[in-house]
Amino acid sequence: MSLSPRRVLAALLLSASLLVATPSAARAAAVEVDGEISVPCWIYTYNQDADWYFPATTSPKALVFLQHGFSRSNTNVADLAREYQAAGFLVVAPQLPSINLYGCTVNNTGNNTTFLNSVAAWLGQATTPNSALARSYAAAATAAGRSGSTLPAKYVLAGHSAGGEAVTYIANRLRTTHPSAFAALRYVQLLDPVKSPAGSNMATGLSGLAGTSLPILTISSPPYLSNSNASGTVELINQLDRPFLGVRLTSGSHCDAEGASTDGLCTLTGGASQAKNVTALQTLAVAWASDAVAGTTTATYYPGGAYYQGLLTAGTIETLS
Repeated sequence: MSLSPRRVLAALLLSASLLVATPSAARAAAVEVDGEISVPCWIYTYNQDADWYFPATTSPKALVFLQHGFSRSNTNVADLAREYQAAGFLVVAPQLPSINLYGCTVNNTGNNTTFLNSVAAWLGQATTPNSALARSYAAAATAAGRSGSTLPAKYVLAGHSAGGEAVTYIANRLRTTHPSAFAALRYVQLLDPVKSPAGSNMATGLSGLAGTSLPILTISSPPYLSNSNASGTVELINQLDRPFLGVRLTSGSHCDAEGASTDGLCTLTGGASQAKNVTALQTLAVAWASDAVAGTTTATYYPGGAYYQGLLTAGTIETLS
């Protein structure tokens, strides 16, 4: 496990810029660590890449578990991870396979529920010192100069595309199997979620979560081939009877959640993003997560608020309910 040269340079530059910070401000250098995390599946144990984003504070608001989608990588969600990081969140972005003979995949091409149960156990067993997430964090914290620190007590799950379905299933798995971890889960952010071609993971997850007070919101794009005609958003609307379910970016692309870290494969299949849509997505996603963790409602980012209404008036978003 190591820091790449570019991340070492970025950390050193930012460290220099923060030397004037006072100890009372609990400031530190924002650091990115290219780590790894182990996960069992079938008879194997996979060692997966896991990028950690440490904020410029020694007391992060919460841990954001940020999951990429089908045929994508954790590198593709780096831009959004840095937005959460800049807002004071600790972020972990794991790399999960999209194709695997044994169902060890982020998307469900047959039956990946056993694999996702193991992924859910990362959070479910996070307070156990020798657990996979605890070991991954400890190694990353050492590389980041944060030795001796602990994982935040609060969690946020955020997933793009098939990752949206995955985190929905994981949230419900925490509810049924890891109740203490579920109690620490504050928010689920779905980013243009897509249902898998097989199974019922998203329906199962949403059905189980429907009776809880856990905030679940989406930022979606219009129906396209690349998001299976907005299949995940349709599932959310059908399964959750709540007055506000999030927004649709009216001219959005399936790649908006990836922002500046997207690539040609996504834009070829999902359309090129517009700057206004990426900005709106990042602003709302971070603001909603911050409110959910703090137990507050910053009015400007919700229906009736100035920022939200400005997006509505400009035709950038439409409300989902």
